[in-house]
Amino acid sequence: MPLVRIDLLHGRTVEQRQRIGDAVHRALVETLGVPERDRFQLITEHGASDLVYDREYLSIRRTDDIVIIQITLSAGRTAAQKRALFRRIADNLAALDVRREDVWINLVEVAKENWSFGLGLASYAPE
Repeated sequence: MPLVRIDLLHGRTVEQRQRIGDAVHRALVETLGVPERDRFQLITEHGASDLVYDREYLSIRRTDDIVIIQITLSAGRTAAQKRALFRRIADNLAALDVRREDVWINLVEVAKENWSFGLGLASYAPE
């Protein structure tokens, strides 16, 4: 049930954006057991003035190839599972020639009852 937002600077091809989305989803499936068909992503390109980031925060040197990933998911994963997810996303994107330094990830955890997948129903909230 994750909602994945991927933000990039303008300039990547449709295929590159799709491959980045595929890589992130594959990491969620492989590390957190997210169902294969549970894929909801927003991939957005921004102009240089609209994607603001520190190029050296925490002494990590970032470039304009930065990929900012925000994943909203139900609470309950362990720190070890989160670390494994971060590593797998970085590994998958590195295979696409995205520098590990340019992979920025944020997890937002919410209670399961905060999801509605349609029909106006609280999909995981008990009646």
